[in-house]
Amino acid sequence: MDCVCLGNRIKERRLDNNLTQKQLGELVHVSDKAVSKWERGICYPDISLIE
Repeated sequence: MDCVCLGNRIKERRLDNNLTQKQLGELVHVSDKAVSKWERGICYPDISLIE
């Protein structure tokens, strides 16, 4: 799965759960800027941070 495809899935799931990027970031202990980068397909999430 490429970064863009994964980013789209993250964004879809976030919106399905009515979360802002900031709220999602707080849940997984990253900044809203990191969530934005994931959703734009700039980088992958660090899997070691996700429970």
